[in-house]
Amino acid sequence: MTILSDLEERRVLFAALDSFRQYRQAAHYNITHLRRQAFYTLPAAHVDILSDPPFSLPKTFRDVDDSIDSNADIADAILTSGLEQFGIDSNDHEWHGAAKASDVDKCRSTIRQLYRDWSAEAASERDAVYVPLFNALEAHLPKSAASDDSPSRVLVPGAGLGRLAWELAGRGYATEGNEISYHQLIASHYILNRAARTGQHKLYPWALAFSNHLTRENQLRAVSVPDVDSAALLDSEHGGSLHMTAGDFCALYREPRYADALDAVVTCFFIDTAPNIIHYIQTVKRCLKSSGIWVNVGPLLWHFEAAPTPAEKQRAQEQQPASSDLDVDDDCANDDRGTGAHGSFELSNDEVVALVPKLGFEIVEHVERLEGGAGYIRDPESMLQNTYRPSFWVARKL
Repeated sequence: MTILSDLEERRVLFAALDSFRQYRQAAHYNITHLRRQAFYTLPAAHVDILSDPPFSLPKTFRDVDDSIDSNADIADAILTSGLEQFGIDSNDHEWHGAAKASDVDKCRSTIRQLYRDWSAEAASERDAVYVPLFNALEAHLPKSAASDDSPSRVLVPGAGLGRLAWELAGRGYATEGNEISYHQLIASHYILNRAARTGQHKLYPWALAFSNHLTRENQLRAVSVPDVDSAALLDSEHGGSLHMTAGDFCALYREPRYADALDAVVTCFFIDTAPNIIHYIQTVKRCLKSSGIWVNVGPLLWHFEAAPTPAEKQRAQEQQPASSDLDVDDDCANDDRGTGAHGSFELSNDEVVALVPKLGFEIVEHVERLEGGAGYIRDPESMLQNTYRPSFWVARKL
């Protein structure tokens, strides 16, 4: 892949790459350096107490620094892969300094998400939502839609770090994962194409947060990633194929080449990323074949609920110096075709289920809340447990 010629796309790509470069320094500064400063401003007697066992806070800071370095080694490997992926010379510093604080936060979140997608410890978290999807495809996707020579085509919008798309490919589907975030695309490309072996990296998913730990050992617990050889499954005789696309789901999959092209669309923790879910539903319908199926699982944590209103945006623009750029969501194309088109609203689950049939689908299966719920990058040993109770449904295009 060659470096992008569009200046805005280039800027967003550079910001993502630079955020992986900055991960190590930013984490050491924000996580341990500032804590050390706060710690050593305590009264001397308190420092003495907390420096000795069983507290040993200075040792904890050193251990967290070691954990940061291990995570940063993953970030560096992703960066190296990303530079190669886009044909960027590592000695060309044009992209250095492009990342803002929000980009570094996305990088930190991406590194931690490797726990959910590519660790053995998160298998139960994945299975809670993946297994219903797999079962629905087997039950509802017409057998006539696939053959040994022409497997069923399945699209996974919002593919993230690629695990779900990879799992579907391993089950024999011709799978296409779509993702808009360069952070996710660069990291998934590394895991799927560059990671040399199973368990290559030690990831410390909980080390950078200090709250709600029962023990310090839990905070400093490591997992190995990836937990599988990503190439082996796709090379097996039962494996399908996997292809990743970059871009805005609504803009890309409304192109003529995708009209009536797919046998199934699988969405997992995705539809609530829409400011206007009607655009998502219409796009899914457009790219599905007649009688194609849409399998969905996830909550409704509407990502744009806290976004500024048009009036608030206008006031912010008026208060900015003429030469200043507003900090907008770079992962959202802002045109009339894409996800970021004007307007937004939020629906309840029953309203979503009522809306889908109005736009050309038949709901053929619906579970209001999956039994047992599902976590999302949840530390099972934490004193705080967040559990989603996601909705699950299958719709067929009429």
